Amino acid sequence: MTAAPEAPARQAVPSDRRVHDRGWNVVVWNDPVNLMSYVVWVFRKVFGYPKERATELMLTVHRSGRAIVATAPREQAEIHVHRLHHHGLWATMERA
Repeated sequence: MTAAPEAPARQAVPSDRRVHDRGWNVVVWNDPVNLMSYVVWVFRKVFGYPKERATELMLTVHRSGRAIVATAPREQAEIHVHRLHHHGLWATMERA
């Protein structure tokens, strides 16, 4: 009988990988469908932004084609994107 080959030694992996995870950006993209006032209303409802901040973000989306509307841990960012989709906005996530 032959001896089984030894498994290679494992390298130590940092126990907390979240230290390097800066979160996820929630990006809203411009679309030709939704009214600007509706987008402001959605930002206020979903994120609780005051009217002025929601308006600034909406104008960034309108002028630049996209805006980062929130940065959060992955699970929370996924929830934000889902809620924005539910309201008819085009939203995605990207690493912060």
